[in-house]
Amino acid sequence: MGATEKEKLIMTVQGAIPASSLGFCHSHEHLFLADGQSAKVHAALRLDDFDHTVEELELFKSIGGRSIVDAQPVGAGRIAGYLAEASIKTGINIIASTGFHKLIFYPQDHWIHTVDEDVLTQLYINELNLGMYTNADFEFPSRKLAFKPGIIKTASDMNGVDAQYKRLFSAAARASVDTGTPILSHTEMGKGALGQIKVFTDYGVPAESIIICHLDRTVEDIGYHLEVAQTGVYLEFDTIGRFKYHSDEAEAEFIVKMVEHGFEDKILIGLDTTRERMKSYGGSLGLDYIKTAFIPLLKEYGLKDETIQKFVIDNPARAFTKYK
Repeated sequence: MGATEKEKLIMTVQGAIPASSLGFCHSHEHLFLADGQSAKVHAALRLDDFDHTVEELELFKSIGGRSIVDAQPVGAGRIAGYLAEASIKTGINIIASTGFHKLIFYPQDHWIHTVDEDVLTQLYINELNLGMYTNADFEFPSRKLAFKPGIIKTASDMNGVDAQYKRLFSAAARASVDTGTPILSHTEMGKGALGQIKVFTDYGVPAESIIICHLDRTVEDIGYHLEVAQTGVYLEFDTIGRFKYHSDEAEAEFIVKMVEHGFEDKILIGLDTTRERMKSYGGSLGLDYIKTAFIPLLKEYGLKDETIQKFVIDNPARAFTKYK
């Protein structure tokens, strides 16, 4: 018999919590990111000041924020100890990631390029069952903390799940099925979602435990988004306040359309933060932006409080629940 609704749990860095305790949740952020390859790709990706991030979390807490999904996976600049310390210090539930990111975020001599699928699968399972590794950016992981991740991060670039990514996606899918852990998957400009979903579901990952990220980088082709939504996955929209892509008004119109087509129970939102987007690092938005600026805009576009609550409370509580 499967778990009853009240037994369903979400794994945070401080341990498993009932899904009903998740509260107001941002479904895709980056709280810490060590100086390294990612910062070489884009300097704004470096988020390595503990006090600054704690300040940002306190801002989030002040507007009723309770939980945040941190989408930085093992071996790609994740600072596992900081995630745990920040959660303990602020009381914010942090759901950390194992898994992998786009290959551009790893140096050429990184172990991610050479370890085989079975080794990767076991690495992810070890993190999910035993705790996060701390030395994974520079050598194959061996030192472990007790704090566990709660999701598996995956990512592809504009070519989708091609030959260089197939091994990585297969390992993530196998680890998900073994542990019952949801998958949070990066798409490049929202593209390639259907190919990713097919890989995961072919391995037996339930569609309702797959969260597809960045689908709203472009919002013109509603037909594509509806095709993705019809697979049953969660749709994670995080191009809020990212005006180089489009306005918040265009984002709000897009979300309203998805609601009108019946997918309000599948929408998650976040800010996909960088140091340019956190107030504590001198950025322009802050982790209060969704609550203080974007949610009022959604209301102006006609969405009711109970619908918006689904995006930030009800839907995350289902999406990030372990499925076995």
